[in-house]
Amino acid sequence: MDQQIPRQTGTPPTTVEQTPGQAARMSPDTLAVHAGRGGLRQLGAGVPPIDRGAFNPLPDVDVGGASYDSLAAGLALADGQVPVYRRLWGPNAARLEEAVAALDGTKDAVAFSTGMAAVNTLFKIVADTSKRHIVAVRPLYGGTDHTLARSPHGIEVTWSAPTMVHSALRRDSGLIFVETPANPSMDLIDLDELVRQADGVPVAVDNTFATPVLQAPARHGVTLVIASATKFIGGHGDALGGVISTTPEWAAKLRAERALAGNILSPDEAYMLHRGLQTMPVRVRAQQESARRIAEWLTEQAAVSRVLYPGLPGCDPQGLVGEGRQMAGPGSMLAFGMHGGYEAATRVAHSVRLITHAVSLGGVQSLIQHPAALTHRPVEDSAKPDGDLLRVSVGLEDAQDLISDLEQAVAA
Repeated sequence: MDQQIPRQTGTPPTTVEQTPGQAARMSPDTLAVHAGRGGLRQLGAGVPPIDRGAFNPLPDVDVGGASYDSLAAGLALADGQVPVYRRLWGPNAARLEEAVAALDGTKDAVAFSTGMAAVNTLFKIVADTSKRHIVAVRPLYGGTDHTLARSPHGIEVTWSAPTMVHSALRRDSGLIFVETPANPSMDLIDLDELVRQADGVPVAVDNTFATPVLQAPARHGVTLVIASATKFIGGHGDALGGVISTTPEWAAKLRAERALAGNILSPDEAYMLHRGLQTMPVRVRAQQESARRIAEWLTEQAAVSRVLYPGLPGCDPQGLVGEGRQMAGPGSMLAFGMHGGYEAATRVAHSVRLITHAVSLGGVQSLIQHPAALTHRPVEDSAKPDGDLLRVSVGLEDAQDLISDLEQAVAA
């Protein structure tokens, strides 16, 4: 599709063709299909058109100037305004934002060119305030960890255990950053307890592994819910993007900074991610069932030293998954260690035939990778994953076929 969205209106798409109350009562399955797709009937379209236009015709100077001021300040596009320029606002990115916010249960969301663009924009906003101190809990995705360790924009970082976050806070603390389930250890953090410890300091959670299908951090008081849309949202490994779901106040800050940095999501990537979002609930649940089987099989292998998966006994000590207090399921990400250490782990990664040896995760294709050597390579040695550890993103292939592939690889 390369159909142009009518230029005469600046009104952003509505979430769904329902009242807000009706939308709030919809299941993730329904929202995934319909959210962010409002107004299509008026356009005479069955699916959202792709608008690649870099600029918009201005009706007059005053409307153009007022629109520019509003968008540059990070405010939503209002009736009677025009988008002006795609660095400030794009209809396809706006539709994806509407959809992800609906699924995350927040009032707003902001889409970026990549997940790391989203994270770095957030850190820049914190750095530009008087509260430039961040409390972070390891493990985190390697790119996020490396960024924080470099103290970007002059921020100060204190690394903390999940139970010691309150003790790590200072008067100038402006953000708490965690990831649960954690990458790649699958550690779980009790978000209710974390928010209690935060004592009013905004909490940001990387929710990439869980997705809105299995975990809704905003319902536990989390202010900023972050996702690499490249992963489960897109689900096919063919589009990059990042999204932060949050309050209108934070969204305005994020959009204003995004406009300056120029890292808004492109129309084509936004379209692909929004299309992938429609099947995310079905994919996540199907992948999760295969991951359960694979994790259980791995626990029985003599060559495997340990299996990290929230659905296994001992991997969910707080009952966040098993009792359903926080997660609706353990997900489709798992990790396992090999007797024989680094050499044995790398041999497995080299020996898979059906599973692809590659970074990334959350797609229809199963992937395996060595975190210490790849995604977490830039992490400080003291926080780097063990060399015997492999991470698997379980896709939509038949579970027994994946087990057979792992069986021959482990035997190698």
